Amino acid sequence: MNPLWLLRMSKWARNPPSAKRVVLGLVVIAICLALFAYEYFIGAPDWMEIERIRRPKS
Repeated sequence: MNPLWLLRMSKWARNPPSAKRVVLGLVVIAICLALFAYEYFIGAPDWMEIERIRRPKS
């Protein structure tokens, strides 16, 4: 583990983030999980699909 992570953890232990910041982080994670679940179970819309461009054979 990087020593800078230990310093960051000790800083968070002494000065924890506010409740609003924790809620914001949880909301962002929930939105990401919802988007992933939608794409995984339902599928991406056609306009988001990647079309491979095939080069003509010379």
